[in-house]
Amino acid sequence: MPVLKYFLSVILWFSASGLMAQTMDPNFKLMLDSINDKKAPQISVEEFINMNKNEVFVLDTRETEEFNVSHLKNARHVGYFWFDMRKVYDIPTTANIVVYCSVGSRSEKIAQKLIHAGYKNVYSLFGGIFEWVNSGQPVYKLNGVQTSEIHTYRKDWARWVEKGTKVN
Repeated sequence: MPVLKYFLSVILWFSASGLMAQTMDPNFKLMLDSINDKKAPQISVEEFINMNKNEVFVLDTRETEEFNVSHLKNARHVGYFWFDMRKVYDIPTTANIVVYCSVGSRSEKIAQKLIHAGYKNVYSLFGGIFEWVNSGQPVYKLNGVQTSEIHTYRKDWARWVEKGTKVN
């Protein structure tokens, strides 16, 4: 019995400290699995959080309107529809690059383009900015101020945003 109490206290400590992995809504995960073709390496929110941010380039592949509402800290807007490789010319091909969009579909396509262009360490954020926000991670406005607002891309996708203030 003392061993069980010990393990329960460890689990409670990890949960309280936020070190346990977030549980993704199973329906959200099913939707993500159906739209992602997994032709680019994916990285979870938890894995991304544990990366050394000083050695990562973060690229936002959403459109300008979405980026202007909020984005990840230090993200570079590169867009999707008008994506141009000249927007990343200064990033070394050996650098760690994490690309994201709303849920990971657009970012996966941009990640594939980067890989085909010779970039070696490119990852698409699984679940995108929606999963980032749902996991309780911060997003920022253009002026660098933290915000609760999140652009939902389309009205019918707003249901996948569980936290924050929904904007479309």
